[in-house]
Amino acid sequence: MTTTIPVHLQERSYDVLVGPGVRNSLPGVVRRLGARRAVVVSARPRDWVPDTGVETLVLPARDGEPAKRLSTVEDLCGEFARFGLTRSDVVVSCGGGTTTDVVGLAAALYHRGVAVVHLPTSLLAQVDASVGGKTAVNLPAGKNLVGAYWQPSAVLCDTDYLTTLPRRELLNGLGEIARCHFIGAPDLRGRPLPEQIAAGVTLKAGIVAQDERDTGPRHLLNYGHTLGHALEIATDFALRHGEAVAIGTVFAGRLAGALGRLDQSGVDEHLDVVRHYGLPAALPEDVDPAVLVRQMHRDKKAVTGLAFVLAGPRGAELVSDVPPDVVTDVLAGMPRADLQTLLGAT
Repeated sequence: MTTTIPVHLQERSYDVLVGPGVRNSLPGVVRRLGARRAVVVSARPRDWVPDTGVETLVLPARDGEPAKRLSTVEDLCGEFARFGLTRSDVVVSCGGGTTTDVVGLAAALYHRGVAVVHLPTSLLAQVDASVGGKTAVNLPAGKNLVGAYWQPSAVLCDTDYLTTLPRRELLNGLGEIARCHFIGAPDLRGRPLPEQIAAGVTLKAGIVAQDERDTGPRHLLNYGHTLGHALEIATDFALRHGEAVAIGTVFAGRLAGALGRLDQSGVDEHLDVVRHYGLPAALPEDVDPAVLVRQMHRDKKAVTGLAFVLAGPRGAELVSDVPPDVVTDVLAGMPRADLQTLLGAT
């Protein structure tokens, strides 16, 4: 069964297809775009990518944060030029979140924008990176600091890809699904994975349609991410994105409680949801809270001070100028665990 979820953005609108075998829609998508050539950038085996139906260059990619940098984007653009890719052609990504982000940014920059189609192969990429048009790479100073908004022409979330994922990589995506619980999704616990993916994508599509460029409601999608990104940097990415976001979600509940925005049952719900998915909920014991606070000051939402998306009486919303001493106190009260124990728990 295939679920089609439209992302309504006027002339930049596109569909997200979720279901088994949807990758085989790729030739039709390429034909609709009128492309004569395609570059496929794949972090997966060649036979994972269907024929595009046009002359195609296949480039290998590597998933993982070390590849998420400007030099990778430059290398890709150089290959596009050598192949003779034009502005009327298409780029296709096939891989996890890193590949999706890097290829999306390369497509946004090459010839000031060439069409891109995403075939996300990890759960994290299917529910997050592939939808919404945010593309970015990292700098030593922080996560996703260099990027652009570039909407794909289609997203094909083939659930067959997920059958080969190791448990930890599945849990990495469940970190994003868990945080959906607090930003408007129904309770997804216990539902089949394709339903969870479709619900997460539907939620994100609705928010992106309201706020494509992150000036208002789209901040909601960063629930749990402020601390999550800081933890990724502080652990040198030993914690994966979804794992770090899960810990950040527990922290967001505690911070909302400390600020009087949630009662204890609301705080506890954050822990219950994260634990249901088998995700880590404690801080690594050797991470210095002061380092985390410094890193959170570099977050893109932190314009005049620390800012977090937090639950409250009116639902989740961006809360700016959160006192640093409150943040430090909540961090100090978080449970701690050895990093290897945390990784083993996932």
